[in-house]
Amino acid sequence: MHFNKFFLFLFILTFFSCTDGLTDMGVSIQPSQDMVSVSADTFHLKTENVFVDYIYTRQDSFLLGNFYDSKYGSTRADILAQVNCPVGFTFPDGSVPDSAAIALRYLTWFGDEYSPMEIKIFQMNKATFSYSEHYPSNINPDDYTDQSILLGKRIITPSDTSGSRSDTTLVRFKLSDNFVQWFFPENRTYNSQKDFLQKFKGMYITTTFGSASILYVSQIDLYYYYHYTYIRKASDGSDSTVTVNNVITFPANAEVRQVNRIQHPDRNEVVQSREEVNYVASPANINTRITLPVNKIAQKMKTSVNNKYLSVNNALLNVEVTEQDEATIAVPLVQYMMLIKESALDRFFKNNELPSDTCALVAQYSYTKNTDTDSYDYYYTFNLSGLISNEIRKAETNGTQLPETMNLMLVPVTVSYNSSGSYTSVKHQILLSGVTIKSGKNSSSPMKINVVYSGF
Repeated sequence: MHFNKFFLFLFILTFFSCTDGLTDMGVSIQPSQDMVSVSADTFHLKTENVFVDYIYTRQDSFLLGNFYDSKYGSTRADILAQVNCPVGFTFPDGSVPDSAAIALRYLTWFGDEYSPMEIKIFQMNKATFSYSEHYPSNINPDDYTDQSILLGKRIITPSDTSGSRSDTTLVRFKLSDNFVQWFFPENRTYNSQKDFLQKFKGMYITTTFGSASILYVSQIDLYYYYHYTYIRKASDGSDSTVTVNNVITFPANAEVRQVNRIQHPDRNEVVQSREEVNYVASPANINTRITLPVNKIAQKMKTSVNNKYLSVNNALLNVEVTEQDEATIAVPLVQYMMLIKESALDRFFKNNELPSDTCALVAQYSYTKNTDTDSYDYYYTFNLSGLISNEIRKAETNGTQLPETMNLMLVPVTVSYNSSGSYTSVKHQILLSGVTIKSGKNSSSPMKINVVYSGF
């Protein structure tokens, strides 16, 4: 915060020092109303916690398990997943199904590596997903399964302390002989994905106990083993019977639909409403709403520049992190934060949009050395000059009045870049993360926006 104040002061000082030498020379030929004026103002902001109802989860990673945090509450996650079939594949004549298994692979986990959890997999027997639709994280599994068909269950610990798994990040579930026979396709072929999903609608993967760890699942596959025989004729004219053992993989991949259901069952009781701070936590947990007094800012700027042509040079919002040491003990800190117009929030993620300075801005967790305290200040910094300028311009073009306020939302995200540093994707953060920030009512440093503007 001290760094930004210094920067703001230096900017104004430099501007005036560069123009002072020209003022006396030009005053006799330049009317006073044509002179450039530069001003700076600070506006305090209102903030509040917002409990998130749902997010749209991505397809490349899933949470499974249950974790309790004393600040952000419990996070419970389970998975509903379709699997992709090899359309057009035909089993050879005489094929005999042998066995089947479902395999879950996880990259890592969060929480207690020795805490046991029971994983159960149920068949989706009521309904399945449409690939063209978006499904939110507050989906109801009861709409898709009555949990009457148990495909498999296992008790594990994230770290395989029992030594029962040769691959310590892979969990296999052997399926019943009845399922193996039932799963074999009529006419030995898979005609279409649609027909396949009418038969096997998918699976619901959940945990029944354990509250100290969550798996970060990266891959889900169904393996189907079979064999067939054929007669091979040797060069001497004799015949021999050859048995071929084979396996087909049915992956839960991007060509079909998977949904991560996320719940926070005790959030209302655990999360404290504290005037000094606000929270941001993922996945689908807490955002912070910032109320920007956009009309007040616009009117103050126009009055200060005497209704000249207005240019917003900078509008810096510094979101200050507090209780940083405490936060790192519980869950990882939010690395990337997006500030977005609340009215655009749902549309942005549903349509896979990218940030723009007139709607959504992304900032990375940063820090600087505070020379006054000889410690570090942690923050996320956003420049809202483009957003404010665009709102003023739209109102003037349309001949409408600016709204008194505009609601913005702080949202934890993950980002991807291309080689030139441009965003290629911005998605909801699905992994556990959280941060405590200073609120608009913080007694030591309330949230505010510093605006530098000019008129000419």
